[in-house]
Amino acid sequence: MKIINKIKLEELDKKVAIDFIRQYHYSKILPRLTKYYIGVYLDNELSGVVTLGWGTQPLKTIQKIFPDYDLKTKDYYEIGKMCFLPKYNNTKNFGSQVISALIKWVKQNTDCLFLYTLADGIMGKCGYVYQASNFRYIGNFLTSVYIDNNTGEKIHPRSSRLLLRENEKYENKDKLFWLTYNYCEYKNISKVYGLMFRYIYPLNKKASVILNLFDKYKNLANPKEKDLKFYKRIADSKRIEIDRPEFNMNIFNYNYQKPNVENSD
Repeated sequence: MKIINKIKLEELDKKVAIDFIRQYHYSKILPRLTKYYIGVYLDNELSGVVTLGWGTQPLKTIQKIFPDYDLKTKDYYEIGKMCFLPKYNNTKNFGSQVISALIKWVKQNTDCLFLYTLADGIMGKCGYVYQASNFRYIGNFLTSVYIDNNTGEKIHPRSSRLLLRENEKYENKDKLFWLTYNYCEYKNISKVYGLMFRYIYPLNKKASVILNLFDKYKNLANPKEKDLKFYKRIADSKRIEIDRPEFNMNIFNYNYQKPNVENSD
């Protein structure tokens, strides 16, 4: 289904974009560091939203990808959120056609070198849409979240400040950065782990030259569902492999109590 010539991208009012994301994206929590809110229009209908910005460590991210190479935050944008009207979720190649249009938009409207993104393996996503869009897969890393076993709420570590304060009192500690195993047992919360898959797209010849300088990113096999891994903490510094955890993304008891509060996700 070729509809790319009908897709139009335009900067969107922040509130309109956020409302759309909270209605149609599986994660309702918004990144803080967002530069662009972009509307995806098909037949003059707002059919999707893409955000561009950075994660929680913008400079460290690009420098870790390309160590010893003097790249700055301005040299890349990260796709933060991308979602569509439900009727397009099962439309073949719709996502890759949107990304193709997005690449053209970024080239025309910015001077950055790279478009970067993460596929959330802990949510069962391998990044097939980026693979179909010729992004270069550049490896993975293990990440962790908490899950309230009573409700299924996915609690991001950066949303756990109130829990951490309570945990400090529970353990009689001055400062904690992660919820302890004993406290999580007390609260009936589990710490679970999964992979994040990293993808990058060079936007011009200079970027392609830089990317090709790094042999470690060449010939990496794109991840598939068989590569998804999930783990659960069962004691301090000990975890076991588990089936994919099931999260309830509509519960907000710990994620700042309300879904309309922006936060890193």
